[in-house]
Amino acid sequence: MPIVQIHLMEGRDDAKKERLIAEVTDAICHSLEVKPETVRVIIQEMPKAHFGIGGVSAKKLGR
Repeated sequence: MPIVQIHLMEGRDDAKKERLIAEVTDAICHSLEVKPETVRVIIQEMPKAHFGIGGVSAKKLGR
């Protein structure tokens, strides 16, 4: 059973996350030749203040 973890900064709407889950599942099914019902996709969202880019939080950078 393939399990994929994706870390994202907060702020994307549910429709985009649903599309991401579907497209990642399709890619895994294609590359590993497995059935979609065996694939698990876990999205972990984090606050922008908890994501650093070049020593500065994404929140402070306005991202």
